[in-house]
Amino acid sequence: MTPKTPRMTLKPRNLLTALLLLAPIASLAQTTHGDALLVVSKQSHALSIVDADTLKVVAQVPVGEDPHEVTIGPDNRTAFVSNYGEGTLHTIARVDLVAQKPLAPIDITPLVGAHGLFIHDKTLWSTAEGSKSLITLDPATGRILSVLGTGQNKTHLVWVSSDGNKVVASNAGSQTMSLFDRVTVSPTVVPGAPMPPTSYTHPDWRHVLVPVGRAAEGFAVSPDERELWVGNDDGTISLIDLVLNTHTATIDPEVHGANRLKFTPDGHYVLVTTHTGKDLVVIDAHAHSVVKRIPIEQRGASGIQVQPDGRRAFIACPRDHYVAVVDLTTLEMIGKIDAGQEPDGLAWWHH
Repeated sequence: MTPKTPRMTLKPRNLLTALLLLAPIASLAQTTHGDALLVVSKQSHALSIVDADTLKVVAQVPVGEDPHEVTIGPDNRTAFVSNYGEGTLHTIARVDLVAQKPLAPIDITPLVGAHGLFIHDKTLWSTAEGSKSLITLDPATGRILSVLGTGQNKTHLVWVSSDGNKVVASNAGSQTMSLFDRVTVSPTVVPGAPMPPTSYTHPDWRHVLVPVGRAAEGFAVSPDERELWVGNDDGTISLIDLVLNTHTATIDPEVHGANRLKFTPDGHYVLVTTHTGKDLVVIDAHAHSVVKRIPIEQRGASGIQVQPDGRRAFIACPRDHYVAVVDLTTLEMIGKIDAGQEPDGLAWWHH
């Protein structure tokens, strides 16, 4: 059955919310002259646009209830922000980055719990945690294109390969990783029966579940797209071969409460944040050893964004209410960005 086109309508709960959705925070609104860091602030219910050179917030745009993750659409001017609500909400907020204003959100009903977001080509991928699935959407219209079930609890984050033929999702509530490979299904040929029409051949997905550790939600894929690193709550990291779809090793860098992981662009380091620790843990991706533990906060960190040239990393410190700036040459924290209350998801806007 063809999915029903979602209604892209504003659904404010009260007059104040309605007014916030109509305009960015005017006192901050400025323009950026180059790249920008995008910061989701959960308690501020806003997406902050931070000038990459000055590290100053130039605009904050309302994005609705409980925003978590952010990605930038194929038009390079629209940001998409998931409204999560512990897997109960049913919208994805949209922001016009050029005009610095909110757009009508996408309603994914009857699915719920959008969280992880990923853009591949002209398709928006999102987890639907409360529905134990992944969905694809047309970012221009908000129409749901497909639903891919995981059958797992807390399907949290999603990644898509550059050729679009492999999809990875973390299932934090089931201690598994979902690995999907695109395949072609041909019709069944029965001896003596008429040949099925060739039109019955269709694309599909082969789903493999790989066990990992407890509460494993954050993961990173190597730049060559051959290796998957998954952070486990007990401080270990599971390594998975994405060619063979098999678990190859478990290393123990003692990153208890691992939250998010990110490879540097050259593939040399893996950066790991934790829910409970005070450090950004830098791991040599080849030697599998800890290079440095960089003090960045007091009460746990979350999202990681690495500048495309690999010079700096930005780390969301939600309980300390700032984004830490780390020099990846010296491996030192060099600054803080005040981008709203409880920062979480991060993205880089090159324009």
